[in-house]
Amino acid sequence: MENLVEIRGLKVEATTDSGRRLDIIKGVDLDIAPGEIVALIGESGSGKTTIALTLMGYTRTGCRISGGSIRVAGKDMVTLSERQRAMIRGREISYVPQSAAAAFNPTKRIIDQVVEVTHIHKLLPPAEARQKAISLFKALSLPNPEQIGERYPHQVSGGQLQRLAAAMALISDPKLVIFDEPTTALDVTTQIEVLRAFKSVMKKSGIAGVYVSHDLAVVAQIADRILVLRNGEVQEVGSTETILNDAKHPYTRELLSAFEPKPRGDQLDLAAEAKPLLEINALTAGYGPVQEDGLPLVRAVQEASITVQKGRNLGIIGESGCGKSTLARSIAGILPASSGKLTLDGRQLAPSARQRSREQLRELQIVFQHADTSLNPAKSIEDILGRPLTFYHGMKGSQRSTRIDQLLDMVHLPKALRSRTPAELSGGQKQRVNFARALAAEPKIILCDEITSALDTVVAAAVIDLLKELQRELALSYIFISHDLSVVEAICDEIVVMYRGKKVEQITPAISKVPQHPYSQLLFSSVPKLDPNWLDSLERDPELVKAYGHA
Repeated sequence: MENLVEIRGLKVEATTDSGRRLDIIKGVDLDIAPGEIVALIGESGSGKTTIALTLMGYTRTGCRISGGSIRVAGKDMVTLSERQRAMIRGREISYVPQSAAAAFNPTKRIIDQVVEVTHIHKLLPPAEARQKAISLFKALSLPNPEQIGERYPHQVSGGQLQRLAAAMALISDPKLVIFDEPTTALDVTTQIEVLRAFKSVMKKSGIAGVYVSHDLAVVAQIADRILVLRNGEVQEVGSTETILNDAKHPYTRELLSAFEPKPRGDQLDLAAEAKPLLEINALTAGYGPVQEDGLPLVRAVQEASITVQKGRNLGIIGESGCGKSTLARSIAGILPASSGKLTLDGRQLAPSARQRSREQLRELQIVFQHADTSLNPAKSIEDILGRPLTFYHGMKGSQRSTRIDQLLDMVHLPKALRSRTPAELSGGQKQRVNFARALAAEPKIILCDEITSALDTVVAAAVIDLLKELQRELALSYIFISHDLSVVEAICDEIVVMYRGKKVEQITPAISKVPQHPYSQLLFSSVPKLDPNWLDSLERDPELVKAYGHA
């Protein structure tokens, strides 16, 4: 069978701000057969998205295709004119982005945007295009397929919008669809339904696909073959089954081992060590005007009661919007609780951080999800780490300088980074600086709010290992907020499950991993496994999905 895609010796070059040229893709070969789905796997900067975009003859600003050939259905995308490429994009090759919200115009109805490509390329009469869109909505398991297109993008859920973006890509009957991390931003319960819908439509229509991701478990469910990339070079290529069960390259094996973080081997004796460090009693917090009962209009967290023991870690999990991050912000005093009581090491905490003593602020630190927005881009790493040392401990001069070196060493960063700004660091390095800044205060407890969600699997696993090491050395406690169950299980002694602002269950993994609440059961059953047959064999209670799923 003739290949649909043939890439030979692909090179992509980037030009830096100083005018220096760097090869970011270094001679990549790739074949894709008609109807085959090939996954591009690797950490950030490995070249996954860059290669995928070249299939449309496109590169990001500052980059260019500097060598090789890219043939799609017999046409070389490198030698075609921009006008010829434009005729192919959206018609023969379609693209589904990571953020569906960014792909839709908020001022236009969904149906008008989904059928737009059929008007541009004059593929179908308007009435036919509309009927085809509705049939795709049905095939992608969207609710109310006849009416959903009449809504605007903000009127549907994230999972629905991601499937609508797929409908927009599929309506032209393309030969190839590029999926660029399309489920990364989705909750696990939603992700499963979206993956199922993608897989079903692609296989039924015999459409080839390129699936870009750093999540091997997701890739295992949808891809026929996997191409492993690192620093713009192919490390290994093989069938999904072969890569998962018989990987040859050390980097592939590193990716596989990083996917399942090692469970804690330093569990403390509960009976001997159980002393409350942080106690949260009946905490309610939210947004909007205060009502007659003294509570906010939107109650994102309702009557939550949680205890964190000294030297132990608590995980808080749940889907987007369940109140996890609001709870963290309330504990930190960034969003003052409307009611309830907070006690840290036997002393009551004021609801607002502004009302807390400097010592209380020092003892409870928070590390945010996005290091990019929580580090001052205008300051050097030295300034960022020096500020809490001066604020909390009054350190100056050589004493402060020595401590900065110690903090960098603690989080395994070279001292040479002192003079750099956040923009000059990788995502993993920035998150380590975030931790060093929290450690500068010498806290008793650190709130970690989705700190690994923006990181690659390998980098995230390294950060988790770092946290365990710091806990052993410094007798810290963590509250770990995440929707990634494997990460939470790797570091937490207790797991609290939240749903719609309420704590529905607390689980002790060391004693039992079997959740009792129906929502917890749905959540735990939705975490993909490194098994290509997992999705096809997954059976979930339809009543549970109906009651608690929001795909």
